[in-house]
Amino acid sequence: MKIEFVAGFGPIARSGAQSLAFWSGALGLTLEEAAPGYFHTEAVAGVKAFAIWPLAQAAEATFGSPQWPADLPVPQAWIELDVASPQAVADAVAELRAAGHTVLSDAHEEPWGQTTSRLLSPEALLVGISHTPWMHGEAAP
Repeated sequence: MKIEFVAGFGPIARSGAQSLAFWSGALGLTLEEAAPGYFHTEAVAGVKAFAIWPLAQAAEATFGSPQWPADLPVPQAWIELDVASPQAVADAVAELRAAGHTVLSDAHEEPWGQTTSRLLSPEALLVGISHTPWMHGEAAP
């Protein structure tokens, strides 16, 4: 697999108010609420997007339920690594599985047009292997 760039990174929040107070208040990041409880910016150099992702939303996006499974470590942060195409996401899933990694969600298109899959790193980061069309200069499907 060929990672093109880091599409996004940020904390996974158990308390949105505390996280927002720290990242926006203490560190001075200007974050906008893109969806209820999901605060982000695309104005931090070095990463295409930085966002506070509520744990319930991360669980919903990964498992289809707002509850994180009790048998998995709860991630404290997420990272999205972008590849060249939706097919490259599917190929990455096959490559990761063949190497013995547990993929939590297969390649699928999100309602906002991004194709993604997710797994946990050994450090318990929620890792997305994604294709984000607008970050490649493409229109969202």
